Amino acid sequence: MLAPEQELLSSSKPIKYGELIILGYNGSLPNGDRGRRRSRFALFKRPKANGVKPSTVHSTCSPQTAKAISNKNQHSVSYTLSRAQTVVVEYAHDSTTDMFQIGRSTESPIDFVVIDTVPGCHGKSDTLSSQSTISRFACRIVCQRAPPYTARIYAAGFDSSKSIFLGEKAAKWWCADSQMDGLTTNGILVMRPRHGFTCESKAGSWREISVCGNVFTLRETRSAQKPGKLVENECHELVDGTLIDLCGATLLWRSAEGLSRTPTLKHLEVLRRELNAVRPQCPVGLHTLAFPSLERSSSPDHQPWAYLTCGHVHGQHGWRGSSEEDGSQSGEELGLEQGERECPLCRSRGLYMPLKLGHESAFYLDAAPPTHAFSPCGHVCSERTAAFWSRLLLPHGAHALSPACPFCMRPLARHTKSVRLIFQGPLD
Repeated sequence: MLAPEQELLSSSKPIKYGELIILGYNGSLPNGDRGRRRSRFALFKRPKANGVKPSTVHSTCSPQTAKAISNKNQHSVSYTLSRAQTVVVEYAHDSTTDMFQIGRSTESPIDFVVIDTVPGCHGKSDTLSSQSTISRFACRIVCQRAPPYTARIYAAGFDSSKSIFLGEKAAKWWCADSQMDGLTTNGILVMRPRHGFTCESKAGSWREISVCGNVFTLRETRSAQKPGKLVENECHELVDGTLIDLCGATLLWRSAEGLSRTPTLKHLEVLRRELNAVRPQCPVGLHTLAFPSLERSSSPDHQPWAYLTCGHVHGQHGWRGSSEEDGSQSGEELGLEQGERECPLCRSRGLYMPLKLGHESAFYLDAAPPTHAFSPCGHVCSERTAAFWSRLLLPHGAHALSPACPFCMRPLARHTKSVRLIFQGPLD
């Protein structure tokens, strides 16, 4: 129970349950955040509870009866077993919870509209894709309105008629408590990190969440009709740092408590200014380099670039290697692949890419200086943040799992996923 003065304080400030942040966007959507289409979504305590919970189960319904039940002004989940039989579970109002829905649909029941993330694409195109693999009503998050404000995730969301429909081909089954359960077509996957979202974080196993919130191992394929095995010792509660994959976009859950320990944009700006204050130099062009602020684009003359094999930082220049410069050998003869360059300081060969600061503070594990860059994209963040995301396997489409940069979702290089940056000048 809160003390009277604590209750008074909490009533004056909205209670935040947490935030959902889409991986692949460095602080905002390409065209900017607008309404329910944004790169991050904050879940606040609602003025009035809108949660629901299972109540009556109608186990032997004809299609006509099932339609009549679902047409009532009440939430329901329909499980089609055959053309002749449907199981309908009615849901009753739950005054102790708030419900938030996520999906591709722009209909009013969806609180957070999410479209497919294109890795590395930060252009001006963020229109809804006709080939999207994200469900229109993908999942729902239910938060307890009383402390400790526990958040839980469930597959599938209710549509405008307050209904969820699982068709004849969807994976579904009877549970021991006489409830029906099932999985959505492409599934909702979650990964709960061990030790939370801290410097000690370790990746957990990816699991699939059912319509009723049960936890399963992954199916053989993303849309297989046979479910994985029930994992009885794990739950669908969201902990700080939980990843939610919608098959087309991956979300990061940050609890309100976890966000209070996360560096702010103001802190990241201070780190940027401190980095620029030591005036790192380009050893070839002999000019000063500087990272731009979030509001400004970088001048090509001052944009930091780096060789992502060795980490030596330069400005943009045309030097490709001593042998190629004097014309004695071409890049192909030197064994350089497309996009590769030879570092003038150590002669190592690798990608030469512009560096960009990671501005999405929710992806950071600590508030340390930005010293490491992901390869091959060049996004810069702290050492522990780079180490965590470099080890983490993220779903790509319906089959693959591989590490990716959280700021742009480009898959990381196989051998050197991140590199320590070596600046020339006072920084060394």
